[in-house]
Amino acid sequence: MGLKIRLTLMSFLQFFVWGAWLITIANYWFATKQWGGAEFGAIFSTLGISSIVMPALMGIVADRWFNAERLYAVLHILSGLSVMMLPQVNDPQTFFWVMLLAMAFYMPTIALSNSIAYNALKSGNYDVVKVFPPIRVWGTIGFIVAMWFTNLTGNKATENQFYISAVASLVLGVYSFTLPKCPPQGNKEKNSSWAEALGLNAFKLFTNYKMALFFIFSMLLGAALQLTNMYGDTFLDDFKKIPEYADSFVVKYSTIIMSISQISETIFILAIPFFLKRFGIKNVMLISMVAWFFRFGLFAFGNPEGGLWMIILSCIVYGMAFDFFNISGSLFIETTTDTSIRSSAQGLFMTMTNGFGAVSGSIISVFLIDKFFTHDGMKDWHNIWITFALYSLVVSGSVVCCIV
Repeated sequence: MGLKIRLTLMSFLQFFVWGAWLITIANYWFATKQWGGAEFGAIFSTLGISSIVMPALMGIVADRWFNAERLYAVLHILSGLSVMMLPQVNDPQTFFWVMLLAMAFYMPTIALSNSIAYNALKSGNYDVVKVFPPIRVWGTIGFIVAMWFTNLTGNKATENQFYISAVASLVLGVYSFTLPKCPPQGNKEKNSSWAEALGLNAFKLFTNYKMALFFIFSMLLGAALQLTNMYGDTFLDDFKKIPEYADSFVVKYSTIIMSISQISETIFILAIPFFLKRFGIKNVMLISMVAWFFRFGLFAFGNPEGGLWMIILSCIVYGMAFDFFNISGSLFIETTTDTSIRSSAQGLFMTMTNGFGAVSGSIISVFLIDKFFTHDGMKDWHNIWITFALYSLVVSGSVVCCIV
């Protein structure tokens, strides 16, 4: 099997594991378990809490002491076993701790998969900027396939979504032991500093203005991403509470509608090399923030009938909003940092986006929605999305000021 095919399979399974439950867990939580909104926000915060520590920590381990592909394999096996335990849980507090354990194992694998792919491609003398996006696009396809499979098999509100994810994670874990070797590249000199010995060099990136700015906006973008993951499918499903929309296609197949976002990703991932070359990383980041404004703004005015085009366009815009920062950001890290801190720097990027960004996004959004936008058990989705859109607009303005 060729190198690119092997990495493509890794990418496909990496995000299939996540797509099996990430978008549909809200239906399981509210419709099946009938647990509360505050507890649901805590569940999504596990992604962020795990990402604050684990990606950077596992990146250090991969840089200093342990082959990245072997660490990646072990983490996926442990994650799969943890996710398999979720259907057995019958109270939200225990569910939180089991999910936190599962995410502690899973979240570092996203950054590690990038490091493994970059290392293998460089060893094979491939142009990473050109070759990686077509490989990474299969991760998005894997996410879409998992979403569709969960929805079309009638499992978007059942515990089976976790079993689907767990099996895929175990398969990927075993497969990962066959991936190209990615040995530690850290500084092994005897006279190295204690920071170098512990693999903390990546944190020196914050002393560089350009990199510090990049990581700050990584956090702000991570918050925006968390909002759409938490509430996108629930927003569409809630149209069933309005009589004229109760039997609409959007309500019946909300997860498939949401998957248009991932289908859009496949297009924009392939466009990333062109945009990076033409506009540069800062302008691509700005484009991403403006896209988030339209993502939320279109949701605010969309509905399953006359406003269906707005919902669909919002999902299309999502591809640009997500990819233009997450994928190009990963490539930016790879092409501007030393190989000795490759995995640590990727982990730090994950810490800012899916760690601090996700935690702040989940906590603040849950508070705002419960406090100001929930009346008699009904969420005021129009004003919720308007608020999120204004947040993105403010951040976009901040990016412009910093660029200028």
